[in-house]
Amino acid sequence: LHSPRLKTRRQQWVCARTDARDELESMWRRAPRRAELLKRIVDAREIALQDLRTVSPRAAAFVRRLETDRLVKVVDRDRPQDPFFSRQVARDEPPVLTEEQAAASKRINGRLTRGGYEGFLIHGITGSGKTEVYFSAIATAHALGRGTLVLVPEIALTPQLVERYRARFGDALAVLHSGLTDRERFEQWQLLRQGKLTVAVGVRSAVFAPIENLGLIVVDEEHDSSFKQERGFNYHARDLALLRAARCGAVAVLGSATPSLESHHNAEIGKLTRLELLHRATAQQLPQVEVTNLAQHHSGPGAQTIFSGPLFNAVKTTLSRGEQVILFLNRRGFAPSLHCGGCGEVIRCRSCAVSLTLHRKPLRLVCHYCGAARPVPEQCPECSAPALKPVGHGTQKAEQVLADLFPQARIARLDRDVGGGLKAEKILERLRQGKIDILIGTQMVTKGHDFPKVTLVGVITADVGLHLPDFRAAERTFQLLTQVAGRAGRTDLPGRALIQTYNPHHPAIELAQTHDYLGFAQTELAARRELGYPPYGRLAALRLNSAEPDKLESAVRALFVALRSAWQALGQPKVELLGPAPAPLSMLQGRYRWHILLRAQHHREIRRLLAPVIPQIESPPKGVRISLDIDPVYML
Repeated sequence: LHSPRLKTRRQQWVCARTDARDELESMWRRAPRRAELLKRIVDAREIALQDLRTVSPRAAAFVRRLETDRLVKVVDRDRPQDPFFSRQVARDEPPVLTEEQAAASKRINGRLTRGGYEGFLIHGITGSGKTEVYFSAIATAHALGRGTLVLVPEIALTPQLVERYRARFGDALAVLHSGLTDRERFEQWQLLRQGKLTVAVGVRSAVFAPIENLGLIVVDEEHDSSFKQERGFNYHARDLALLRAARCGAVAVLGSATPSLESHHNAEIGKLTRLELLHRATAQQLPQVEVTNLAQHHSGPGAQTIFSGPLFNAVKTTLSRGEQVILFLNRRGFAPSLHCGGCGEVIRCRSCAVSLTLHRKPLRLVCHYCGAARPVPEQCPECSAPALKPVGHGTQKAEQVLADLFPQARIARLDRDVGGGLKAEKILERLRQGKIDILIGTQMVTKGHDFPKVTLVGVITADVGLHLPDFRAAERTFQLLTQVAGRAGRTDLPGRALIQTYNPHHPAIELAQTHDYLGFAQTELAARRELGYPPYGRLAALRLNSAEPDKLESAVRALFVALRSAWQALGQPKVELLGPAPAPLSMLQGRYRWHILLRAQHHREIRRLLAPVIPQIESPPKGVRISLDIDPVYML
């Protein structure tokens, strides 16, 4: 064996003993500075020694005296230098739960106490307080001596979420995310494996975290597609969480304001126990949602075509009251494409079958799939005409137009070009502090943030993604609209959401306007049942790609022939073979792409058909890659 590349670092932590609080009153009279330090330790229950130095430069000496007096205990721990732990977080106390929260907690905590597996689906509207139900379950699992795993979609975008967990449970938790260095990842892994940390919060790969005596798994925003890993080893973290919980006799809790239709169906047929939070935890109602038909409002003030008159007036009114606005546009960059006015040519990526996106900061054309960038040409590469013009709009252009329309407003943009992780958190913190009037961004602004003064949410173009060749397009649109609308009116101020669309009568938009999740689920599931799509059928995707199109087509045909032969040899099982066909994104990163879809009512029928061709899948021709994805989430 090789010697380890990394070694753990040690850090001293100070823990209050059970009788320490009783000594505080007498200590205030004889040693006030030591009493101040002891109060901080007692309130936190445990705290890093280095953090106590902010209370007193003599913290180490005071702690030694308190340890001699048997009021505190000093222990050595491994502690990663994760940026999520870079600042102090005040401890909070559990609030009084609403009736719905208390009822949900009683069901979950009762199962934890009795032991054994059970899967719960919490359908809680935005702002209903699902997190407090999670916290109650985590506290119960901890009291029972069992560990907890919490999966979240993109932890790097929500340091606020981590701070909420630290405020309730202290710093004795592991945070697993893509921003960790090798050393930090190793240290977190070791602390969990040794049982020194019993709570882990992380993204999809955290489903494999080695938590001792695992008793509870929480999957927050379970509908989020980022839980699906589609490169290398394909898996869905939500489904693996349910499997892992069942295997180790733990309780699994899935939560969302807009549950995936698969989870909704599983609750309908009894595989999951549905718990509902249908009212906000505060007295505030859900935001009023209005729809603006862009076919009737072609342009707005200043002859621009991004902000309609109704949305412009709504922003103006909100700002006049000293309140804040979030605007959502799921397209980054300045314009989605650059067209030639002479021959109609679109400037495309050389390696992907997509148009290049125009960016203004800095000025360049960028492929959002492979990341390739090139200078903006002065003339059309096909006809040499100089009449190149941007078509459509992205967040950069919307930000520029906003600055023209509202010159006095403080405007910020949040998308992947600005940055994720701590850069994104700085922008969100400025919004939280009231230093930003209007925040415009992509899906990053739809995540579970709470901003007390945000009372207006505007969706600039609700149709982005609605007509993609993917049977989940309508579901994703409904989820996005519902989630982003829920950012408005989270506290005492009433909220309002305004959606701009060319398809005001599409069910995903009409039902999002009335927050009618059950109505949307019923409509969409009826279509899925008729077509045999999940959750009423099962899919498997065979994806093939190669830099050589002829070799790829030959491999595709050979694989399809093998599948047809296996299908006939097995007595023509009830499995549909769809394809082969070029993928909707027919080329990515210089490689041509084809796919074959298998559709059946049950997984076992797909497995039977695939078994004979597994050797062919695992040993493709040279230069060809083949991947097998069971229950694919993306169809492009």
